[in-house]
Amino acid sequence: MYIRALSLLDFRSWEQAELELPPGRTVFLGSNGNGKTNLVEAVGYLSTLGSHRVSADTPLIRIGTQRARIGATVVNTGRELRIDVELNQGTANRAQINRSPVRRTREILGILQTVLFAPEDLSLVRGDPSERRRFLDELATARLPRLAGVRADYDKVLRQRSALLKTAGRHGRSSGRGGSGAELSTLDVWDGHLATHGSVLLAQRLRLVHELYPHLAQAYSAIAPESRPATIGYRSSSLPPEFLDPARVPQSDDVDVLEAILLRELSTARPKELDRGVCLVGPHRDDLDLMLGSAPAKGFASHGESWSFALALRLGAFELLRAEGSDPVLILDDVFAELDRRRRTALATVAATAEQVFITAAVAEDVPAELEANPLRVETTGEADHRASRLSASPSL
Repeated sequence: MYIRALSLLDFRSWEQAELELPPGRTVFLGSNGNGKTNLVEAVGYLSTLGSHRVSADTPLIRIGTQRARIGATVVNTGRELRIDVELNQGTANRAQINRSPVRRTREILGILQTVLFAPEDLSLVRGDPSERRRFLDELATARLPRLAGVRADYDKVLRQRSALLKTAGRHGRSSGRGGSGAELSTLDVWDGHLATHGSVLLAQRLRLVHELYPHLAQAYSAIAPESRPATIGYRSSSLPPEFLDPARVPQSDDVDVLEAILLRELSTARPKELDRGVCLVGPHRDDLDLMLGSAPAKGFASHGESWSFALALRLGAFELLRAEGSDPVLILDDVFAELDRRRRTALATVAATAEQVFITAAVAEDVPAELEANPLRVETTGEADHRASRLSASPSL
């Protein structure tokens, strides 16, 4: 899989860009703030419908404009597909496949697969559980695009149920009866919806952990052979221990079993939920356990070990996707400068075999010499809010 052409309009610092991109390795060189990361951020957005840098779309739209466009022509096993996304201020985003509008932007998911490694990935090890849940869900959605609809439905149910818990909890405390009959009956309905969507999401996360486990362990061992072995597991207070063992082989009836478990746990937790006004059961409460030997990586791993673990997670994801079909596009955003010689070599070894790689770097010396690449220089022109990025050929690395 590779991107043959990329176009940007009013995306971040790019007023306009049209790029023809060959397979192999392309390096975007430029000083910090010139817009090189914005290029690969746009590619990542087409793959996940989200940015690896910000949680909202508004910062992605060029200052002073109302919308931005990102488009790419993706080649996969000889077949070309064109995907375009329009980001709008104050209204819903829109998408096209082969220039034809689609009902939902998420319909483009799965056409382009990417694995992006960036300095922000250190938060996978040291950050909040939400970072690790996002990693799992984006990777699971890359493998099964219809999961995007399940995630959207689950988030909608979670918001509705949480709002009802707050209302019913207030009424219950004022009346002393734990909420009205109508509110509790409506909660039963939302419990069913949450268990239905949550069980599908949980089943895919557990399957992913099971299949990612050996790739992660192998990648970490290659990067840091002197370190303790790295393992991953799924953490959930809602599920019995046998479901949390990464060695457990997923079963065909997992979704039905998980739905029954969630319904039971929701019923048990309801008094506490009404008292606190929050939803205490479901995949939105879970985490990914990252372990080095017998100790959790978060809080115990050194800076180098944390970098190695984050890198191993991304390389494991790359190998997992590669094993299921064509290579995903590998994006390395300003990471070589952060890595020591061994980690740079491990990453360069994978990059040398990938079908297409995009690399950003401040200086050519940050890119390992063994990576032969097509260099492009990224610069900015203009002043203040009117600055714009532009590309020019670089004579060599």
